[in-house]
This record gives sequence, structure tokens and C-alpha cells, in this order.
Amino acid sequence: MHFETVFLILFAVASAVALAAQRLKVPYTVALVVAGLVLGILKLIEPPHLTRELLYTFILPGLLFEASFHLDLGDFRKNLLAIPTLAVPGVLASMLVTAVILASFTRALPFAGGLTFPQGLVFGAVIAATDPIAVVGLFRRLGAPKRLRVLVEGESLWNDGTALVLFGLVLAYVSGAHVTAGSLALQFFNVVGAGALVGIAMGAAISRIIAMVSEPMIEITLTTITAYGSFVIAEAIGGSGVIATVTAGMLCGNYGVRSGMNPSTRIAAETFWEYAAFALNSIVFLLIGFELRASDLVASWQPILVAYLAVTAGRGLVILGVTGLLRRTRERIPLRWAPALTWAGLRGALSMVLALSVARDFPQRSLLVTMTFGVVLLTILIQGTTMGPLLKRLGLVSESRHRREHDVARGWALAARSALAEIDRMRREFATSPDVLEPLRELYESSIREAEDAMRTLHDPTGRLLAEESRAARRHLLLTEKSALLEAFQQGLLGHEAFEKIVSEIDAQIVRLDEAPAGGPARSGAAKGEDRDEDQGEDLI
Repeated sequence: MHFETVFLILFAVASAVALAAQRLKVPYTVALVVAGLVLGILKLIEPPHLTRELLYTFILPGLLFEASFHLDLGDFRKNLLAIPTLAVPGVLASMLVTAVILASFTRALPFAGGLTFPQGLVFGAVIAATDPIAVVGLFRRLGAPKRLRVLVEGESLWNDGTALVLFGLVLAYVSGAHVTAGSLALQFFNVVGAGALVGIAMGAAISRIIAMVSEPMIEITLTTITAYGSFVIAEAIGGSGVIATVTAGMLCGNYGVRSGMNPSTRIAAETFWEYAAFALNSIVFLLIGFELRASDLVASWQPILVAYLAVTAGRGLVILGVTGLLRRTRERIPLRWAPALTWAGLRGALSMVLALSVARDFPQRSLLVTMTFGVVLLTILIQGTTMGPLLKRLGLVSESRHRREHDVARGWALAARSALAEIDRMRREFATSPDVLEPLRELYESSIREAEDAMRTLHDPTGRLLAEESRAARRHLLLTEKSALLEAFQQGLLGHEAFEKIVSEIDAQIVRLDEAPAGGPARSGAAKGEDRDEDQGEDLI
């Protein structure tokens, strides 16, 4: 089967899975992995393997740039202590804790002779990077605290680079190279620093060029060059491509786009990168499913389970440690967030590629690869599907009684209006006697009036419900205006200059609407103890 045919089939499968996941209300990426696993078992197609070259050349730079492109620099500054602590010493500590737990417990279990501490270190470095894509969308949909989302996204962006650098250093150490702690630390900072400098230079230069250009297609192309160019240049000079792309993405998204692009171009660029992320995530999570071999995973269920418990316990201990470390700082993390941060530590494609890149003569390589694949699958399936209930259990989502009552009333009104439309059709087609339909019409009209009265009188103590509805309605109407203008322009009823001027003003209104803070008064500052800490944690953003 031709390469392009395979990719066409993968995108068709991804589209079908997206629709199914939406209907079943399961995380899209979880559904993709399951679909890939099933298709791999059935051997219906032979997809490309998830190699280091494919990940580095095609997938990783785009995903990293899109995520950092949408990360607000002001939000990052307000967590300038918490995010780097989680992403650098946190990743190092997680790797060490995982190695210790794994080396200690696997010796006591009857499989494959167990793992030594150096082998456990390699596994800890392989599995260190988190990939929370499966839960970040859920955070947004359920209304989790904004700072919690920023911590999870910011950590995952920066710990990819940390994990890659640590992986190279650990392999050098385990292979017997003569290195000291000081030389390892110096090499780490050189690689990270070189990547950051490339990212700053590339991001600043492209942002400057974007400000000088006024052509949407060129400006979007420049952001693409930034994403992949910064990665390639940093890797070529021995720096971290991940750090370079993340840094360049943050600069482009916060300066190049916001100050250099007009509103219409900005919306086009954001739409382009949102689609790019969807396409790349679809491919990578399907390929993860294809790479998994059910027979190998079942045969090695014991080491996989031990590894999963070690990884989860290691992350939990690190999260608790960081929470305690930041307790007396302005960036303290509420203790009630610790389980959510721990559970958000899913693993993904990067861990699998790092495992496959371990030399074939490395002791216990086959076991390390199988354990990595198994842990990736378990984190996606278990943590990806249970994050929603956990957030609700912890009380970290904004769903409340008045929102549920509002949705119930809206649901009854929608159902009744649908029934009225059907009554009109039946009447037009003389399918039923008017004497039968008229009482039914009155019944449904009465139901609609009751539902609308309930929605108007519903108690909304924070005012957020009304603000969200108002914003959604306003955005919908602005998009309707754009659609009408486009149709008029295509029919020749509106000149190009007038069309561009009006659409640009409408896009500016959409941008202002999207950037406006959420409605609702601030929470009371009188809360004590844990509640007070959580308020201050959330108020950082």
C-alpha cells in the first residue's frame, strides 16, 4: 500500500474516531490509541513506524510550537518558580524515585531477573516526560482552575526538553563513560541554554519580520518556519530542539501574533495551528496504538504493572515534595491539587521513541521497551478516562447545581421545540387530525414557557453562567455576520476593500471577546486554611 494511501486511511480513521469519541464522551486521544491497537491486531494496514526521525522531523516541533504558541507569557511569569521546579528538578527527582522503586521491587518478583539500578535509571529517563494532551482538553471542557491547566501544560512543554537531555546524560553514565556530577550538570545547562538562546533569537527575529509584513499567508508561513527551523538549528549546534521550539513559540504567540498581526490574520494563524495540532495528534496517537503489541503486553503484565505503580508513585512523591517546597512562597500549590497533578502525568510518544532508541545490545532492552509501551498504554487508558471523575471528586470543576438546573431547563425547552416543529410538519402533511394536534401544541408551548421561566429565574450567584452565555451568543452572532459578508462578497454585492475593512473590524471584536476575563465576582477572601490557600493559588492568574 502506497505511503500516501496509508496516511489518507489514517486521517479517515481519525475523523471517524473523533466523531465517535464526541458521541461517547471519551477523551479523543484515548479513543485514537484504542483504535490503533485494534487496527494493529487486525493487521488491516501497515502504517509507518513511530521512529525518532518521524517524531523529530514531522510531529514534535509542530505539537510543541502549537502548545507554546497558545501559552500566555503572563501566565507563565506568574508561575516562573512552580513550572521550572516541576519541569527540571521535578523530572530529575521523578527519574531517581522511579529507578529506586523499580530496582527494589523487580528483584523480588519472578520475571526476567529483575532490573539493576542503572537499568532503572534508563527506564526512569525514558518515561520521565509527561504528555497530558488526553486530559488538557478535559480540563478546559469541565472548567478546571485556570492555573491548574497552566501548570500541567507548562510543565509538559518544558519537561520534554529536560527528559531528552537527561536521557542522553544517563545513557552516557550507564555506558561507563568517565563523567562527574559537575560535568553532567554543566553539559545539561549547555544543552538547555543553547536551545533557549536559539529559541529567543528565532522567535524575536520572526516576530520582528511579522510586524513588518501584512500578508496573512506569508505570516502564517513564517510561524511554520519558526516551529521547525528553531528545532533543526538547535539540534544542529548541540542544543535542545524542544527548548528552542517552546521558547520561540512563546515569543511568537505573545509578541509576533499579538502585536504584529492584524485581527483577521491572527484568527487565521490560530485556526491553522489548532488544525495542525489536531492532525499531528491524530497521527501520533494512532501510531502509538499501532506500535503496541497486545501479546507482548499480556505476557509481560507483571513488570508493566510494577513499572506503572513505580512511575505513578514517583510522580506522586515529587508533586507532594514540590507542593511542600512552594508552600511558603507566593506560587504555592493547593494541596487539593496534588492528586490531579499526579494523575495528569500521562506518558506518550516521546517515551516510546526514547525506549526504541536504546542500543540493541543494552542489557534488558526488550524488557525496558515492553515496560515503556505498557506504562504509556496504562496511563492513557486509566488516567485519561478517570480524570473527569477525579476532578469532580476533588471539587475542582465549575459544574454546580445552578448550572445543572439551567441545562435541564434548556434541555426541556429544546425537546419541546423539536416536538413543535414535528407537529407543524404533521399538520402540513395532513398526517394527523388538527383536533389531535392542537391540544398537543398547547401542551408543548406550556412546557417551553415553564422552561424559559425557570431559566430566567434560576439563581446564578457568581454571574458566570450569564456571562458565558452572553459571550457565546455574541461570538456566534459575529461569526454569522462574517458569513453573511463573505457570501455577499462572493456574489459581487460587496467590494473587496469594503469587505476587508468590515471583516477586520469584526475579527477585532472576536479577539477582544476571546481575551476578555471570565465574568463573575471574585471569591471572598475570608476563607481560612486550605480554602484560603486554594483561592490564592487560583488568583495568581
